[in-house]
Amino acid sequence: MNANPAAHVSRNAHLARLVEGLGRPRILVVGDLILDHYVFGRVDRISPEAPIPVLRVESEEWKLGGAGSVVANLRKLGAEVSVIGCVGKDEQGDQFLELLRQLGVDAAGVVRAGDRPTTLKTRFIASARAGCDVQHLLRVDRERTHEYEDAARRELARHVRRLVPECAAAIVSDYGKGLLRDGSLLRDAVVPEARRKGSEVLLDPKKQADWRAYRGVTAITPSRAETEIATGIAPETPEAWARAAEKLLADLDLECVCMTLDKDGIFFCSRGAPGRHFPTRPIGVIDVTGAGDMVLSVIGLARACGVAWDDALDLANVAGGLEVQRVGVCPLAREEIAADLLGRDAPFREKIVSLERFLEVRAELRRQGKRVAWTNGCFDLLHVGHTSQLELARALGDVLVVGLNSDRSVRAWKDAPGRPLVPERDRAQVLAALAAVDYVILFDDPTPIRPIEAIVPEVLVKGEDYKDKEVVGREVVEAAGGRVVFAPLVPGISTTELVRRARESEAAEAVERGSAP
Repeated sequence: MNANPAAHVSRNAHLARLVEGLGRPRILVVGDLILDHYVFGRVDRISPEAPIPVLRVESEEWKLGGAGSVVANLRKLGAEVSVIGCVGKDEQGDQFLELLRQLGVDAAGVVRAGDRPTTLKTRFIASARAGCDVQHLLRVDRERTHEYEDAARRELARHVRRLVPECAAAIVSDYGKGLLRDGSLLRDAVVPEARRKGSEVLLDPKKQADWRAYRGVTAITPSRAETEIATGIAPETPEAWARAAEKLLADLDLECVCMTLDKDGIFFCSRGAPGRHFPTRPIGVIDVTGAGDMVLSVIGLARACGVAWDDALDLANVAGGLEVQRVGVCPLAREEIAADLLGRDAPFREKIVSLERFLEVRAELRRQGKRVAWTNGCFDLLHVGHTSQLELARALGDVLVVGLNSDRSVRAWKDAPGRPLVPERDRAQVLAALAAVDYVILFDDPTPIRPIEAIVPEVLVKGEDYKDKEVVGREVVEAAGGRVVFAPLVPGISTTELVRRARESEAAEAVERGSAP
C-alpha cells in the first residue's frame, strides 16, 4: 500500500479523470437473457393462514437481468452495445426487447425461441416500517435450461460472425440457462472471430465444476465460490488465490484471470507474470445483486478503450463497491464512479448531485421507506441561523436534501448588488461538509418548485419568517401527505445583517486609517 498521501490523492484523481474520459466503443454482449421482476411492499403482519409474512405490494419494477444487466450497465456507462442471446415468443420476451429498445441497444442479434419461455426471476422485497432496511423475502424463477435447438444455435452463430468485427470487445455472461451449455457458440464462433479481429473476450462463468467450454477466451471473472468449485482450491489466502488462478490459466488457455473476492477485492493473474492483489475499501453491503455484472461491465468498457489492466481493475473495484450499496441491479454512470473517487479525497463532494441523479436515489429511499426532508436557500454566508435550520430539518427526516440557488438564480431573486458574495461551487461544498446535510442540489430557476415537484419530500422546512408568506412547494408536499415545518429564527442573525456589520466595520477602519498621523 502506498504510504504517501499525495500519491494516494493523485491515484484517485487519475482514475476519476480516466473514467470521465473513456470513449464510447461498441461492445458485444453474449449471454443468457433474463427478465428481472421486483415486487416491493410492506410487511406489518403475519398471515393467519400460515406462519408467513403478508406482503402488501406498493410498487413493481421490470429490469434487464442476466446478460441484460451487463447491457444496461454498459449503456449507462456510455458504451454502444450489440447483444446476442435468446428470449421466448411470449409477453416477457416482448417486454425484454422493449427495454432494450428504450436503451438504444442493437437487438438484431436476439433470437426468439419457440421451445422455451423467456427466463423470468421475480423477487419479493419488503420493509417492516418507515425508515427500516429492506429484506428479500422470496425469489420465484420461471425458466427452462435445456440445450438450444440446432436452428437457434446456427442463427446465433451467424449473428456472432456478423457482429464481432464491428465491436471493440466481447463480454460473455453465462447464467446456465442453456446458451453456452455445449460450448459450441464460444468454440466455433465467438473465440475464433475475436482472435481473427484481435479483440478481447471477457467471460463471467457459471458456478459449475466443468469450465472446458470457456477454453480460449481472453479472461474470466470468477467469484471466490465459483473458483473453488472449478479448481478444487479454496481461495482463502493469497497463496491459494495464486494457485487457483494459475491452474485456470493453464487448464483453459487463458491470458488473464480476474478473481473477484468480495470484501477482499480482486486478484489478477496473467500468463507469465506474478499475481497481483487489488484490495477494495471496507463498505456497508446492502444487496450483492448485480455486483459481479458491474465489475465485468467496467472491466469490459475500460479494456475496450485500451485502458491498462491495473487501472481497469481499480475502476471495477470502485464500481462493484457502489453497486452493493444499492437494492437490486442499479446501473452506474461514469460520473458517479468519478464522484466516488474524488469523494475519497474530499468525502463531502459526493453529496453534491444533480436532480436527475438524486431521483434515482429517491426511488431507492422510497423502497426502503425512508423520509426525505427538504430545505432550500442561497446560503451565501453560512451562519448559526442556517445550521440550526439544517439540524432541525435533518432531525425531521431520514435524509436531508438542500436545494441551493445557483449564482444565476440568486442574481434573479436577490435585489442586491454584488450577491452572491460566495460562488455556487464554494457554497455547495461548505453545505456538503456539514454532517446534517446528505445531498445538495443546485437549481437555476428563481424558485425550487421544479426539484420539489420531482422529489416530493415528506417534510419541507422553512424559516419562521415564511409563516405568513407563500411557501413554494407547500401544496405539492401537503397533497402527498407530507408537512411543512417552520424553523425558529436566531435573533439578529442573517446574511444581510452580517454583510451590513462587515461593511460598517470596514468603513470605520477606513476612517480610522485616514485620521491616523
